[in-house]
Amino acid sequence: MPLHRLPFEVWKRLRLREGICSRLPAHFLRSLEERRTPTPVHYRPHGVKFKINPKNGQRERVEDVPIPIYFPPESQQGLWGGEGWILGYRYANNDKLSKRLKKVWKPQLFHRELYSEILDKKFTVTVTMRTLDLIDQAYGFDFYILKTPQEDLCSKFGMDLKRGMLLRLARQDAQLHPADPERRAAIYEKYKEFVIPEDEAEWVGLTLEEAVEKQRLLEEKDPVPLFKVYVAELVEQLQQQALSEPAVVQKTASGK
Repeated sequence: MPLHRLPFEVWKRLRLREGICSRLPAHFLRSLEERRTPTPVHYRPHGVKFKINPKNGQRERVEDVPIPIYFPPESQQGLWGGEGWILGYRYANNDKLSKRLKKVWKPQLFHRELYSEILDKKFTVTVTMRTLDLIDQAYGFDFYILKTPQEDLCSKFGMDLKRGMLLRLARQDAQLHPADPERRAAIYEKYKEFVIPEDEAEWVGLTLEEAVEKQRLLEEKDPVPLFKVYVAELVEQLQQQALSEPAVVQKTASGK
């Protein structure tokens, strides 16, 4: 069946079943196929399918229609807490009879220095007020990164941080506070609920292109020169020939 007869969303799933994509780890493919709805940020969902109209008392159907959000490239280098640009229109001079003009609503950004206990490092990150509130609700920067799913982080930088934290927790790295083992043990004990196997942590937050390149490097083997192959075969044949031939023992006559 030609691909142009299928919806665009089906193309991505078909791509995961062919070639090198089909050899990616099962847990990574599962994370790509799962569709999760991000937490509403720019609108308040009704939470119900029907509501009573206060004017006429009639039961009316309501729908939760998400507002389309555009995430610019710079949002991937910061932590915007799910906020992005909203593209819309406004009336000139606030007059509904006048011409509509394009308008872009952008979040207010701040530069803040955030400290990670697990990585023992400070990061200067572009954040929003919502991000700072979420960090406070999670009781710490590390908890916020580890608890927040990918669809809510909406940040490549945030997912790279999560992968680094999970790898350190999985390896129980001794480079964390090498002079203070008690503090290191306390940190690992504090975040033990987030520990996953190392082979899974290595793939967390990777894009499909990065995962394909990683799989290609894992499967890549250095070419062996042919003369080494022939030499190994010749040595093996000579050894088999020597074992198959009977051993000849020469006796020397003893002089009187």
